[in-house]
Amino acid sequence: MRPALLDPLFSPLDTLPGIGPKTGELYARLLGRETIDDCRVIDLVFHAPHSLIDRRQQPGVAYAPQGSVVTITGRVDRHQPSPRGRPNVPYRVFLHDDTGELALTFFRVKGNWLEKTLPVDETVIVSGKIDWFNGRASMVHPDYMVRVAEAENLPLVEPVYGLTAGLSPRTLRRSIEAAVARVPDLPEWLDEALLRQQGFQSARESFHRLHEPRDETDIDAQAPARRRLAYDEFLAGQLSLSLVRQRLRKVAGTPVHPTGKLSEPVIRALPFSLTASQSAAIGDILADMSGSDRMLRLLQGDVGSGKTAVALMAMLAAIESGGQAVLMAPTEILARQHHATLSKMAAPAGIGIDVLTGRTKGKERDAILERIASGETQMVIGTHALFQEAVNYLQLVLAIVDEQHRFGVHQRLRLTAKGISPHMLVMTATPIPRTLVLAAFGDMDVSKLTEKPAGRKPIQTVTIPTERTDEIVDRLDAALGQGKKAYWICPLVEESEESDVMSADERYQTLVQRFGNDVGLVHGRMSGPDKDAVMLAFKNGEIRLLVATTVVEVGVDVPDATIMVIEHAERFGLAQLHQLRGRVGRGDEASTCILLYKSPLSEAGHARLSILRETEDGFLIAEEDLKLRGEGELLGTRQSGTPGFRIASLEAHGDLLEVARRDAAHVIARDPELTSERGEALRTLLYLYRRDEAIRFLRAG
Repeated sequence: MRPALLDPLFSPLDTLPGIGPKTGELYARLLGRETIDDCRVIDLVFHAPHSLIDRRQQPGVAYAPQGSVVTITGRVDRHQPSPRGRPNVPYRVFLHDDTGELALTFFRVKGNWLEKTLPVDETVIVSGKIDWFNGRASMVHPDYMVRVAEAENLPLVEPVYGLTAGLSPRTLRRSIEAAVARVPDLPEWLDEALLRQQGFQSARESFHRLHEPRDETDIDAQAPARRRLAYDEFLAGQLSLSLVRQRLRKVAGTPVHPTGKLSEPVIRALPFSLTASQSAAIGDILADMSGSDRMLRLLQGDVGSGKTAVALMAMLAAIESGGQAVLMAPTEILARQHHATLSKMAAPAGIGIDVLTGRTKGKERDAILERIASGETQMVIGTHALFQEAVNYLQLVLAIVDEQHRFGVHQRLRLTAKGISPHMLVMTATPIPRTLVLAAFGDMDVSKLTEKPAGRKPIQTVTIPTERTDEIVDRLDAALGQGKKAYWICPLVEESEESDVMSADERYQTLVQRFGNDVGLVHGRMSGPDKDAVMLAFKNGEIRLLVATTVVEVGVDVPDATIMVIEHAERFGLAQLHQLRGRVGRGDEASTCILLYKSPLSEAGHARLSILRETEDGFLIAEEDLKLRGEGELLGTRQSGTPGFRIASLEAHGDLLEVARRDAAHVIARDPELTSERGEALRTLLYLYRRDEAIRFLRAG
């Protein structure tokens, strides 16, 4: 169904000249694909340059600045080959212009190609970096050497691209030129007023300018060509999300009319009062669920802001209306932890709660499935197992998904495709910058929890160099002797020859020598039961010091743990450090987070640790993390449903995202099936940016 005019761009990449089986492997690696069969011509069109080399400086040999890239036109005087049997002595070719002499220097020259390329008495043009030594000018392995008659083959302004080992810049540039030549005249999908206001050229002209920059301003993120293509990418994403939202909303939800019969006794029994933002979020959710349209809402709450209580109120409302509610967590540990917490909180309501995970087997599983199918179980907590084929619900009214970045757009669609149409609430303890919320969750309404429950004390955060690790161990000895609990986080599981970072295994061994059986170890390579057993021992106080990798980053709840040591903190992202710090400070005792870093810190590393020391505001930290690291890393690597932009940057082009969202909403309101002339052009845009799932929904009606 893809428009025929896009066929040249979606041809296999090896249809471009010069790309064979051997270079194909390099291109696949460059583009992050398994094999060359997975690569298309469009992938190179989207491989944007990150800088440029300006070869327009032609000062003459005598006036060429040290270390600068220059272009010299001169006559070849003589060749000075390497002496026979001494290949390490360079081969030199000398040429001169009106101002002086230049030595072209080459190492390990084979054959007579230099004599053919630079014949004596020929006038040639060479370009490369100038080095001065003892008053003599030299150019080592010039980037370009052409005869005057072939001057057009020397690019005076040359874009620079990301490379992979074995692929030369010139080979890649030739391939990209061939790919860009295949960009057809595309229909205009942007509004005429926006084109004028932003000074945008056509999409085809913008692709050409992107890869054929005339100066530094064309490479800048704010260059008109790059902004045009960034806007197109945002618009494709927002249009796709709008079509998804439209499709999900076509399936009516079940109106929820809570009675308060279950929620009121639960609220009275809570050991704390709901915060203002918790009450507001509950109000948003109940208002959404009261209508026939399905709720699609994202609940953002910083560490310890009380999302679980909000989720419970939403589930109780669904149950009061005669329905069932499920809460899905990303891991077995979190699912069972939610089950324990919610069972305790919901006890005054007297409702049936089951937990269902991949480890639930045999008769126990059969009994749970029977209770779910009959409606006897009103609330189910679990993992992805909740939506397997064998699980049938009597009346599923509400689905809550914890930790959204592991449950993206595609999974939200899959639930609907299966014929299940509950109201949907997606929760995250990872505060997300507003622009990233729009990009990844533009199909959802958003509620934020901005306060922490009363009684939570600030966490003291300190930074200490790794040379003082022994001091920290001594302080831990004293703290454990007073009955306290502590985490010790390491970035690796086991020692690596390529890294001098202390591994979790190695740190565990050194701490066992000091503290014996008080130390436990948990990491992602352990089996689920083994991890659960260690975590339970830590929670129950059988071990008091837990050495771990980032497996404890999200959701693990041990309220009486008050010390967090993060080793090689400079290697962690800012949002990740904030999540790890949030594992302490969950009770009423003062807590400490110790960031151990290896000197010297990079500028970015220093900025990260300084921000963390100065604030506990997760939303502020998320915004700073976006500035420091960019959206590509913020939610992890290319997880399903999260945006992986090719041209656009949330930091550089965030102002365009809001415009694209309004534009997409306007289009869908006026032309929901994209059948108008502009709608047909927008279908081309969706295919160009590989938003095929949105087109499939249009076809499905």
